[in-house]
Parts: sequence; C-alpha cells; structure tokens
Amino acid sequence: MGTENSSGLEITEPLLVEKDLKTPAFGEIPHWRDQITIRGLVVSALLGTLFCIITHKLNLTVGIIPSLNVAAGLLGFFFVKSWTTFLSKLGFQVKPFTRQENTVIQTCVVACYGLAFSGGFGSYLIAMDEKTYKLIGPDYPGNRAEDIKNPSLGWMIGFMFVVSFLGLFSLVPLRKVMVIDYKLTYPSGTATAMLINSFHTNTGAELAVKQVRCLGKYLGISFFWSFFKWFFSGVGDSCGFDNFPTLGLLLYKNTFYFDFSPTYVGCGLICPHIVNCSVLLGAIISWGFLWPFINTHAGDWYSADLGSNDFKGLYGYKVFIAISLILGDGLYNLVKIIAVTIKEIYNSSSKQSLPVVNEVQDHGSSKLLVEQREKDAIFLKDRIPSWLAGSGYVGLAAISTAAIPMIFPPLKWYLVLTSYIVAPALAFCNSYGTGLTDWSLASTYGKIGLFFFASVVGTNGGVIAGLAACGVMMSIVSTAADLMQDFKTGYLTYSSAKSMFASQIVGTAMGCVIAPLTFWLFWTAFDIGDPNGPYKAPYAVIFREMAILGIEGFSELPKHCLAICYGFFIAAIVINILRDVTPPKISQFIPIPMAMAIPFYIGAYFAIDMFVGTVILFVWERVNRKSSEDFAGAVASGLICGDGIWTVPSAILSILKVNPPICMSFGPT
Repeated sequence: MGTENSSGLEITEPLLVEKDLKTPAFGEIPHWRDQITIRGLVVSALLGTLFCIITHKLNLTVGIIPSLNVAAGLLGFFFVKSWTTFLSKLGFQVKPFTRQENTVIQTCVVACYGLAFSGGFGSYLIAMDEKTYKLIGPDYPGNRAEDIKNPSLGWMIGFMFVVSFLGLFSLVPLRKVMVIDYKLTYPSGTATAMLINSFHTNTGAELAVKQVRCLGKYLGISFFWSFFKWFFSGVGDSCGFDNFPTLGLLLYKNTFYFDFSPTYVGCGLICPHIVNCSVLLGAIISWGFLWPFINTHAGDWYSADLGSNDFKGLYGYKVFIAISLILGDGLYNLVKIIAVTIKEIYNSSSKQSLPVVNEVQDHGSSKLLVEQREKDAIFLKDRIPSWLAGSGYVGLAAISTAAIPMIFPPLKWYLVLTSYIVAPALAFCNSYGTGLTDWSLASTYGKIGLFFFASVVGTNGGVIAGLAACGVMMSIVSTAADLMQDFKTGYLTYSSAKSMFASQIVGTAMGCVIAPLTFWLFWTAFDIGDPNGPYKAPYAVIFREMAILGIEGFSELPKHCLAICYGFFIAAIVINILRDVTPPKISQFIPIPMAMAIPFYIGAYFAIDMFVGTVILFVWERVNRKSSEDFAGAVASGLICGDGIWTVPSAILSILKVNPPICMSFGPT
C-alpha cells in the first residue's frame, strides 16, 4: 500500500454500456428492483428484531455496541439459503439467491438495529425519565422536577419517524466522492462485502476458493477464541483477557494493554498503515502524556474528588479535546470537498484527493483496473438524483421542525431548524472518520448538540431541549455513517446504489417501529435504571448531568479546557495543510488528525491491537507481498467476522443470565 496521490483513477465517462451489466467473475447483475425481494424483507424484519433486542441489552448494561454488520450478512445468507434449499428439495422452482439480495438484507438489518442505538433508548431518551431525575437527586443544582418525560410507546415511535430519515438524504450526493474517488476503507463494510462475496463466488476461481478457505479458517479461529475468552470474563468490568495487563499494571492503568481482540487486529490488517500509526500516536499523546499531566493538576484545575464521568473533571478534557480534533479535521476536509466540487463545475477533472490510501499497481494492475471499472459502472448506473436528495432532506426537515416541538415543547422550531442546517457537516465528519477507522462517533456529535442547545435554552427547559437535540444530531450522523458504510459494501458486491438506498429506507422504517417495541419489552419487564439491578442504563445519568452542565455554560468546564481545545483544533487544520502541500513521499508519513482523536476519548487499548495488525501486515508485505495482497483482506475479514458472530450467542447467554464461570483478574503483588 502507499498513499493516494494525483495519479488516482479519474472517472469521466460511463465505463460499461447499461445493457451489458455483466461481470466476468459474477455473471449477470440483477436489476435494482430485483435485488429487493419479499423473502429478503421478511428475513430482514426477523433479524432486525433479534439485533434490536441484543442492542438494547448491551445498551442497558454496558453501554457499548459492537458492529453487527458481519453477523447480519452471515445470518441473512444462512436463513435465505436454508429456505431456498428446503423449497428446492420439495420440488418448487426457486429464484436464485444472489450476492446483491444478500447485501440488501444486510443493509436493511443494519438500518433497523442502528435505530436501537441512535434512538437513545440507553442514553438520552431515558435520561429524561423520572427515575434518572431521582437518581441524580432533587437537590442537585439545575435538576428540576419539571424536566421529566417518561417513555411512552406513542411519542417514541413518532419521534423515531420524524428524525431517523434525514441522515439518509444528507450525504447521498457525496456517495461517489466517499466510496469511489477517495476510496475510504470502511473496514466493517469491506469485511462484510468480502464475506458475502465468498458465499456467492464461482467455485472455479482458484484464488477465490483459497480466499474463502482462508476467511473460513480465521473466522473459526476468531469465533472459538472469543468463545474461549468468555469463560474467563466473569461478572463485572475488570475480568478476562479484555483486561489483561500485557504491558504491566502501570501502563494498564493508562489503558495501554493488548486486549486480544480479533476485531481490532483485523481492523489493523485492513486499515492503511498511516491510519493505524495515527491512532497509536494519538493514544501516546493523550494517555501517555496529556492526561497524566492534567491529572497532576487535580485539585487546582478541577476538583480532585469528582467521578470518572464528570464533565467538570478530567472527563471534560477527554471529550472536548477529542471533539476539537475531530471537528478541525472533518471541517477542513468538508471545506476542501466543497472547493473541489466547485472547481469540477468549471473543469472536467480535478487532481485533488483526500489523505487516504490507494492500491499499489503492479503487473496484475490491469485486471484490478478492469474489475474496479466494473464496480464503478454498476455503482454509478442507478443514480440517485441530487435534486431528490436535496428536496427529500428539505421536506423531511420541514416536517420534523414542525413536529418535534409538539413532542418536546422546550425545543423550539427555530432551534430544530438550526440543528438541521448544521447537521450535514457533522454527518460528513462522522462518515469520513468511520471510513478511516471504523469508529462511528455519533454519540460524540450528539453531545455537541446536547451541550450547545441546553446552554442556549437555559434553565427553563434546557435539560429536555438539550437531550432532544442530542437525539436529532445522533440520528442524522449515525444513519449517514451507516448508509455510507453500506454503500461501500454494495460497491464491493456489485449491488445497485438505488437498491442500497431503498433498503436503507425500508430498514429505517422497520426500525422506527421495531426498536421502540423491543425497548418497551425491556421497560415493562425489568426495572430499568436501577443502580443495583442488571439493567443499570449507565449512560442515562451521564447524559442528564451533561445537559445540566450545558445549562450552566462552558464556563463550568475545567480550567484551561477551552484553551487546549482551541490549540488542538488549529493543530488539526495545520496538519491537514501540511499533508496537502508536502510531496507524497513526505505526506505519507504525516498523521491523520481524525484517527489521532479517537483514542483521546476511548482509550489506548484498541490502538495497541490495531498497531499489532499493521505490524503483522508490514512484515507479511516484506516477506511475501503477493501473498499479503491476496489474503490479508480474507484474514482480516475472518477475524472481524468471527468476533462479530460471537456477539450473538454471547448476548443470548447474557439475556438468559448465564454468567461466565471464571473471573481472571490481575493486581499488584
């Protein structure tokens, strides 16, 4: 691999004649309407319900949701293939099951269960309820009894419908830019596509068979390793291999440890070297130097007795400095894309490119180029008109602007309108970051909206207004990133962009009903929010306290926090300028600020895992470059797939209250 430069592929005309939509590897491509089937939608609804339940379970217990894209693709294949095989044995004539239909099912399921996360059922929605108000305490400054809205099936479904579709329309015009021109990786989308392709590959292709075997081998290794790890993970947050102090207890306290995660090692194998190194550099800067330095000023810059999730303490620095880096990088590249787009209006082509990775071309490049042109042609054939995306966004924004104040009176119509003007820029930032590192920071952007609108509305209703605005922001940036990830999967499986977009809309409509209904099962069956129960909903209190802090304004942030944020925002812009003005042989070694920002907020452990992946790939490329090019993607996809599939049985075991038998933990001698 090497950095992309001005020699990247330019597409200036149709690459295949429409009537000849056929590829040497995969044969005839179905019409986009034929890619969406009744059986596919039925399977999507069933899997969407299952995954919504799993997501709610994780949301209300640990608050961390893994990517289930791979599991959706695999289970979609399993159900439809089993059904078609069964009908064939009974003598019925069955329509062939294609990779495109498989991709549509995966897209629909992801859109559906994504709303169980972005819908805020474990965060901003239940932060409004009476139990969370009482947990914080009536005497807590800014925590008012008037700022309560208990969950109800009617208003939750209504809220989902008015906010969940806008993200789908916000970035549709940029799909060619993100997927084709700048070749963003979207590791989970790439892994899912490779898995789906492996299911439908013609067995005559020798390399494809070897890749499928390789993927299956590492999928099995990853699955059984995750299964083995489960036995030692006990009950609580400090057990098992996920908390193994591989670099010593001192570094472990600062989150520097290898947590034996096949998913992150797989991401390291798929992501470009510069992305992995940028993530590690960000971890070293933040957890190696910055946070320990700020921690030495506890008692001076901020109160030393604050909780680990209190925004008036070290947590405030972590969140807002990460946000400043992300915004600096994302907004710079947004402005750059706008400038390049305007330039393309006057010029037939442009040499501009984003700092992402392009494939090295060798003696086999002509075959790769033909394959890439086929994918480009199919992806661009069924165009989604820009006027449709624009008018759809404006129309939905108008409906939402009128409806949301009816559900949440403190959030006035002009505040909702303001959020919809700003949201596309944040949606781009999140989609760009997800394309680089596979991390969707939707909740981070939601917190921006929460904090800002709570401070604007003030004491009288600011808590509810801030939490509702958080929902608006999270819905848009999360669904936009999911859509672009699925566009990447569709691109690699020769699926129509129209069928991808249509299945996202259908899946989102399913999610607007299924996600609230499945949450309602938990809400009525369990004591949600009980700090001593199994469903603690840990983020509810955090989000409500954040809204209360927002009312008090940025002045309540710890000392020097804003000044440091300004410094990192400017640094992100300067680094991007350096990447653009320096020669490629130098710019390929300049880190990417967006990738650097993620460990600031999350921790250094996944940076270690991804760096292990990039070291394995680096050595593999030096030992046998051809082998690494042929099989690195299969190995990475297998590692991500196996770990992703394990989340389904592990969540089922958790729902059945089957706990791991052993807690392996470490402490000082």
